[in-house]
Amino acid sequence: MASVHDSLYFNPMMTNGVVHANVFGIKDWVTPYKISVLVLLSEMTKNTEITVVEERRLNKHILPLLQGPDMSLSKLIKIVNDCCPNVASSVQIRIKLMAEGELKDMELFFYELSDSFSGTEPDVHKTSVVGLFLRHMILAYNKLSFSQVYKLYTSLQNYFQCDKAKTTSKTENEEAEMELANTEEDEEEQELSEEREMEKEDLDCPIGEEELACNGPLSQKQAEYFLSHQASLLKNDESKALSPVLLQTELNNLLKFNPDFAEAHYLSYLNSLRVQDVFSSTHSLLHYFDRLILTGAESKSNGDEGYGRSLRYAALNLAALHCRFGHYHQAELALQEAIRIAQESSDHVCLQHCLSWLYILKSRKGEDSSVLLEHSVKKAVHFGLPYLASLGIQSLVQQRAFAGKTADKLMDALKDSDLLHWKHSLSELIDISTAQKTAIWRLYGQSTMALQQAQMLLSMNSLESVNVNVQQNNTESFAVVLCHLAELHAEQGCFAAASEILKHLKERFPPNSQHAKLWMLFDQKIQFDRAMNDGKYHITESLVTGITALNSVEGLYRKAIVLKAQNQTAEAHKILQVLLTHCQKVKNIEMVIRVLLSLAELYWRSSCHPVALPVLLQALALSREYRLQYLASETVLNLAFSQLMLGIPEQALNILHMAIEPILAHGAVLDKGRAMFLVAKCQVASAASYNPQKKTDALESAILNLNEAKAYFTKVDCKEQIRDILYLQARLYNSLGKIQERNKCAMLFRQIHQELPCHGVSLLIRL
Repeated sequence: MASVHDSLYFNPMMTNGVVHANVFGIKDWVTPYKISVLVLLSEMTKNTEITVVEERRLNKHILPLLQGPDMSLSKLIKIVNDCCPNVASSVQIRIKLMAEGELKDMELFFYELSDSFSGTEPDVHKTSVVGLFLRHMILAYNKLSFSQVYKLYTSLQNYFQCDKAKTTSKTENEEAEMELANTEEDEEEQELSEEREMEKEDLDCPIGEEELACNGPLSQKQAEYFLSHQASLLKNDESKALSPVLLQTELNNLLKFNPDFAEAHYLSYLNSLRVQDVFSSTHSLLHYFDRLILTGAESKSNGDEGYGRSLRYAALNLAALHCRFGHYHQAELALQEAIRIAQESSDHVCLQHCLSWLYILKSRKGEDSSVLLEHSVKKAVHFGLPYLASLGIQSLVQQRAFAGKTADKLMDALKDSDLLHWKHSLSELIDISTAQKTAIWRLYGQSTMALQQAQMLLSMNSLESVNVNVQQNNTESFAVVLCHLAELHAEQGCFAAASEILKHLKERFPPNSQHAKLWMLFDQKIQFDRAMNDGKYHITESLVTGITALNSVEGLYRKAIVLKAQNQTAEAHKILQVLLTHCQKVKNIEMVIRVLLSLAELYWRSSCHPVALPVLLQALALSREYRLQYLASETVLNLAFSQLMLGIPEQALNILHMAIEPILAHGAVLDKGRAMFLVAKCQVASAASYNPQKKTDALESAILNLNEAKAYFTKVDCKEQIRDILYLQARLYNSLGKIQERNKCAMLFRQIHQELPCHGVSLLIRL
């Protein structure tokens, strides 16, 4: 948190090398960095050439400079120079004269600071933020003994000399590089300069982190500012926060000087959650509540109830922690303890929080908790807890969506919760509600509506943005919406756009952040689909391993898909049966339907079309019961194919009209191609009983549908399907006597067939 060495710090609370436990007894003490800030404030009041725009820029940085941790002189000068070069030059000259002069120069400077408050219109008001800072510094300086003043001046000289040495060495290196570059040829000069820039960047990164390391204690305001700023970043924009290792180092250093600083223990708990460290997070959480009770912070603000309040919320937080890591038995015990203490104290707010976590715990264990959830929402409204009430409504909507309720009722419920959000300015819940709508429309297969909701959230500005120039926070809601957006683009064959979205996700949510698993899973799934379309099954094996690590159910399903494509029917059937039993047990209806469709395809490959019909009818009944429109359309598509294989193409064409419209409106490009390909197959099969003229018209219509299907498959580079279409087109052109078109299709078929040999699956038994 500062680039200054430990020996440069002057700490009035240090006696004979021992730091007192309560370093916050004095709120501020003088350091070389704070002297530099005082010089900056002094020059800002004296400089008459500063413009209004430059003054406004400097004023934006004043508060972070006053409350933030100490930093190196060069970094401070750089910040000032970006705002006003004239003031930066004056500050640098003034510090140089003070550091290279005598002790009386520093004495004179502090004596002149008092003049800022004099006069009828003083430069600084005593009660302003800057005025309070100046008064604290003057008071702290006046309390120093002569030996302490001498040590402070020595540390100021070292502070300036260390920065001067760094600047000098940097300048010499640049000059040496310039001389070396002039002696070489132009091509070599360009290559070496690029290499040197990369090396310089590599060296600068660790130095930047070292500047954050503070070997000395922080003042109370600096510590509070650091903790609140990092906590806000962890909540809203984790990528801007310090890395887990560096943040923990800073917290350990802070706790070394004040072990009873409860807020530092809580931030350590949040930091441990980022890396899923169950031991450290539990340790820090317990220490937080221990310090909170021992210091009496709660008792001061809550009277006699403070002690009991800390105990019951400690048990509640411990229950939440165990629930997060999957320790459901320990979570239940801690939750019972929190409920018992809250009931003894008649704390209805704490009991309401306990009720919410009881619902979460039961739902994680797979138990029916709908009654608990409804009761939780009613109680939250009764006690005037809008945040908990809205979260309960969101959970209730999600539960009803999986239970198959209609979309209009769910959207009405979300509309009511949105009214609560806007009324109470609950920015985080506004984002969650919009992301929830996106996920619901995706579940129901309405990709257009999902895209609209995703774009709506991405176009909104957050009410609680962390940074001044940033309008959106990097929360889970934005990660979910961006992942859906990437998947929607990939489904439409826009893989370049999907890659750009995933690249943006990786920048906003680095791999070590808590929401990185979302884009990692979607990235693996998109790569898997592309590899399957290209017929590169050897690539899919590593992707299946990655998907399984993030989502075991999805990984097992993808493994069965690969085995099915490789004609390992027995192994694929065994995995699908195991997966079907598990999903029926946990009531994962969407995956149940997908597994049933895959089982039906296995039966086709084994020429057991009558056996596939009951499986497909079961999938159709489930998809209609749970309002999964897109899966219902896909099931109808599979039913039509089964009827085609059973020799009733006319019936297959009739039921295709039920599925073709939703698929063309909301479906993926691959499904659109499969639908049009199946329509063409049914037209060709039905044309066998037509008269010659009607048969010719039917075959020409089939060729047009095949061209449309080929265009869809080309978008996703599905070569196997394109090869099948070319084969069928060549046969149709031959039947119509169009020799030139037939030869063209035959030539294209031969080219693709040589690139992609057949895996033994006949055209007739593949949808």
